[in-house]
Amino acid sequence: MATMEANWKPQFLFAVCQHGAEGALKRELAVRAPQLRPAFSRPGFVTFKLDEPCEEAEKFSLPSVFARTSGFSLGSVKGERLHELARQVWELPEVVAFLRSARVAGLHVWQRDEREPGDRGFEPGPTALADEADAALREAAPIHALPADAAGRGHGIPRNRWVLDVTLIEPGQWFVGCHRTTSRVAVWSGGVPPIELPEHAVSRAYLKMAEALEWSSLPMSKGERVVELGSAPGGASQALLDAGLEVIGVDPAEMDESVLANPRFTHVRSRTVETSRKVFRHVQWLAADMNVAPRYTLDAVEAVVTHPGIHIRGMLLTLKLPEWELAAELPAYVERVRGWGYKDVRLRQLAFNRQEICLAALRSRSQRRVLRSAGKQREPRRRADDGHASLPAPHGDF
Repeated sequence: MATMEANWKPQFLFAVCQHGAEGALKRELAVRAPQLRPAFSRPGFVTFKLDEPCEEAEKFSLPSVFARTSGFSLGSVKGERLHELARQVWELPEVVAFLRSARVAGLHVWQRDEREPGDRGFEPGPTALADEADAALREAAPIHALPADAAGRGHGIPRNRWVLDVTLIEPGQWFVGCHRTTSRVAVWSGGVPPIELPEHAVSRAYLKMAEALEWSSLPMSKGERVVELGSAPGGASQALLDAGLEVIGVDPAEMDESVLANPRFTHVRSRTVETSRKVFRHVQWLAADMNVAPRYTLDAVEAVVTHPGIHIRGMLLTLKLPEWELAAELPAYVERVRGWGYKDVRLRQLAFNRQEICLAALRSRSQRRVLRSAGKQREPRRRADDGHASLPAPHGDF
């Protein structure tokens, strides 16, 4: 790969977040990255300006829980026709300068989210218009600007490579950027994993748990046991079962009959605080998604994982944020979990989360699964549907 030339020093950044999380993202970065100044903003998409040009673009990363994906901004284009927009992308001065400095290994094209995940059936992910824009961009690409083997959405891009990003803000307005594939989520177009909601899923909690498993890469093995607090009606339990785990669901509410029929599922119909601690013995993992404020979830989990004789290796916790202002408490939540002996604690607002955060915790970072050591990555659960409906396309040729 070409070495980044010293004269390419970007000064603008973009970040994609959940529709409605822009304020939380800006407040977070005002604390964690005060050198950034908010610029252009739309629901689910925010740009920033650095105080000074970035000297080492390859090493830069945005320290954000709410940023689904992020990178350097390279400009924007407007137009009425799809191929006109695609042509303008390759003519942007910032894009030309970037392509002189780096070899592009992939192209990510996606639409800004219309609504919050789960709102009236909406889910983040591929759209027909994004697919059309992707095809137009590849057709209009100058020779050598985008290699024939440049990958698109999914897992085809190696680590530590440059990707060109095109976000469809509106049908006739695109923002262009680039990012490095420095993490497992950075290979997902728009930060959304290609996960399907199978026909047998009883709720969209399946999507949240499937994404949590992909993102966290916890070293779970088939046949190991996980307790899920707040399991009804069973969507997340199904994702855990589909991953080959033995699942104990703790919830006073009823579970779906299809979940109860699975021989690897056990329902403990009680509230967490009333559940015998014997249930948690010989269990390796714990998951929780309870419809209560974060401190109540953490209270319930702490009573389990700190109990003598219980040895939970790791956790996946959903922390609800009934008010966005609770995001300011996230560092305190992390420190509380670390106080239980979990030194590797990470937070992310998943693409399929709503107004909530996923917390992944392990006793130590060395426990994380290193997929590269096996020479391959786990195949993701792919979407079976066509994704969400597209916004109206620009008029003109396709």
